[in-house]
Amino acid sequence: MHEYPKLFVGGEWSAPSTGETIEVISPHTEQPIARVAAPAPADIDRAVAAARRAFDEGPWARIDPAERIRIVRDLARRYEERVEEIARIVTAEMGAPITFSRSAHARLPGVMMRALADLAETYPWQETRPGYYGSGILVRSSPVGVVAAVTPWNMPMLMVVAKLVPALLAGCAIVIKPSPETPLDAHLMAELLEQSEVPPGVVSILPGDRAIGEYLVTHPGIDKVSFTGSTAAGRQVAAACGAGLTRVGLELGGKSAAVVLDDADPAAVAAGVQVAGLMNSGQACVAQTRILVPRRRAPEFVDALVAMVDGLAVGDPFDEDTRIGPMVSVRQRERVRGYIEQGIGEGARVVTGGAGPPAGMDRGWYVRPTLFADVDSTMSIAQEEIFGPVLTVLQYTDIDDAVRLADDTAYGLSGSVWTPDTDRGRAVAGRIRAGTFGINQAYSMDPHAPFGGMKASGIGREFGREGLAEYLETQSISGLGG
Repeated sequence: MHEYPKLFVGGEWSAPSTGETIEVISPHTEQPIARVAAPAPADIDRAVAAARRAFDEGPWARIDPAERIRIVRDLARRYEERVEEIARIVTAEMGAPITFSRSAHARLPGVMMRALADLAETYPWQETRPGYYGSGILVRSSPVGVVAAVTPWNMPMLMVVAKLVPALLAGCAIVIKPSPETPLDAHLMAELLEQSEVPPGVVSILPGDRAIGEYLVTHPGIDKVSFTGSTAAGRQVAAACGAGLTRVGLELGGKSAAVVLDDADPAAVAAGVQVAGLMNSGQACVAQTRILVPRRRAPEFVDALVAMVDGLAVGDPFDEDTRIGPMVSVRQRERVRGYIEQGIGEGARVVTGGAGPPAGMDRGWYVRPTLFADVDSTMSIAQEEIFGPVLTVLQYTDIDDAVRLADDTAYGLSGSVWTPDTDRGRAVAGRIRAGTFGINQAYSMDPHAPFGGMKASGIGREFGREGLAEYLETQSISGLGG
């Protein structure tokens, strides 16, 4: 078992204030694989104090943005040298299939780092505008201050990068609290930061539980909170930030729809849904788990989806052929199985899968990939985020009915439309209230595209120029002369 006895506070490794630890359990073997130091409130205090000094007194917020961009590019270079190591760490700690870990968990964050640095090079850090009254106006962007970032276990490294890199480019200091289920990749990022040219005090990374997260986001030394997690927790974070008038960005849950038009090919749709609905073993906020199909062709699409689901290899996440790995924790496994049982109780028809363990799996936190048909939009499995390999098929009568069903949820994070007619697909996409959308694909996490949701899926955006702006304040200076 690997031991990590120190915390990364203010850019340096130091002893925690208590002897408490976080035990990391393999979702595949159910055995401990590592033990890391757990922070206490006193450690959060140290991290925030270091960040405040670095921001209020240090050079980071005041140097030319070009210098911060250079340092981030160097961090990206260091990161890319360890991509395979990162992929294997994420697979070990949260059970993602190794092929998905390599592409999404490991390589994609490196792509994001470089792309965000490119965006920062063209960002209008300041500009002069003609004033309405004749005098020129200088509009300048400055860093928002000290950021508290809370990241989830399902896409651990990507979400760290989504918050860390824009904050650094903007000139902020940041305290990051990764999930206790996935502290090992965050530990590696801390190693990279220690080797980088990021000044002391600017970054702290302290994996911890919910109580530590609550302490961090309500800390009086914080200027902005960036939170990724459940909608229920996001509401609590928003309330806390409202009380302190702290700026806040929330990337929350989803219950996204894949809208299949009547001219779509069933085999192509099934292949696409394998990614759109079951990526990361279904543990993805953008997963399109509500498959909306035209009533007159429903049997064709259900048959194609059954063949796809039945063909998925379930098992050891380090096996190159595995497509569905274990759930991250026993709690998550029981949650997913509970929803499957609830769907059966509500009258939905299990076409394949079910609540029991996958065949031959006598250990590990596994769930059978499950497809429901005969699903009504009022059922819990059609309304609530399950966060596992469970798909539901709903039938619609016409396009207006499909749009109504797609929007018939509290969430508005993602979605897709499937049709060979991209103009028709674009028209349907534009009618649905979702922050991200794909045509004949899952929404692609493009670093140039703002990512975030509508309705109960969150506030604000990550990535793109809009994501960088979330870490900046705007100042107007008038009286420049005519």
